Amino acid sequence: MSTVIYSSPIFGPVNSRRLGVSLGINLLPGDGKVCSFDCIYCECGLNAERHPRQPLPTREEVASALEARLRQMKAEGPHPDVLTFAGNGEPTLHPHFPEIIDDTIRLRDTYFPDAHISVLSNATQCMRSRVHDALMRVNNNILKLDTVDVEFINRVDRPNSHYDVRAIIDGLKAFNGHLIVQTIFLSGNDAEGRDVDNTGERFVRPWLAALSEIAPQSVMIYTIDRETPIRSLRKATPETLDAIAAQVRALGLPCSVAY
Repeated sequence: MSTVIYSSPIFGPVNSRRLGVSLGINLLPGDGKVCSFDCIYCECGLNAERHPRQPLPTREEVASALEARLRQMKAEGPHPDVLTFAGNGEPTLHPHFPEIIDDTIRLRDTYFPDAHISVLSNATQCMRSRVHDALMRVNNNILKLDTVDVEFINRVDRPNSHYDVRAIIDGLKAFNGHLIVQTIFLSGNDAEGRDVDNTGERFVRPWLAALSEIAPQSVMIYTIDRETPIRSLRKATPETLDAIAAQVRALGLPCSVAY
């Protein structure tokens, strides 16, 4: 399996399809995954096959490594467009996530004040007040909502505890527009051969209704880019993504597409 595990706590920069020149901040171990989802499309592989042995990086380790890399980039380039919390799982699970956000804002302001700070999150922790408040302090609060269909979520995103769609939507609404909703569209079958296509009207129409209710600043839709742990998954076509994006824009919401 040629899925990706990122170094920790800093990786890149990488050229992101959606964010530009992105310096990655990985708050999870560098040898495995820590995530509240176990998505069958995850580029990092399945949780059971990527169990880490290393601990989470400490707040101090993250700040020290980030400052060293920013200092190097200031001297040698490239200039980052964004500092992105991503990597091997769910960054908001780190117990010192809010404090690390504060450290990152301080270092960003020192070295590259025009760079944005982004967080890629599956939104499972967004109802926690400390996480919510920290996400309100970043430029790009990018939160996942692949569908509002519980069966699909349990089959594809596979949360490791109860996932309450209504609570998630309410949590997203609580950002009062300071968020970007991110959704993957795909087709194919899961490991048991069950259909996992969320591109049809059955899935898209209620998802659009949720977007209207959440009223995010924008929406990002994308599809599979790298190899997935379940090989029977397929990319959504550009035509399909464009058609869904047009429906999002018809709601008055900006929508970017990554093919």
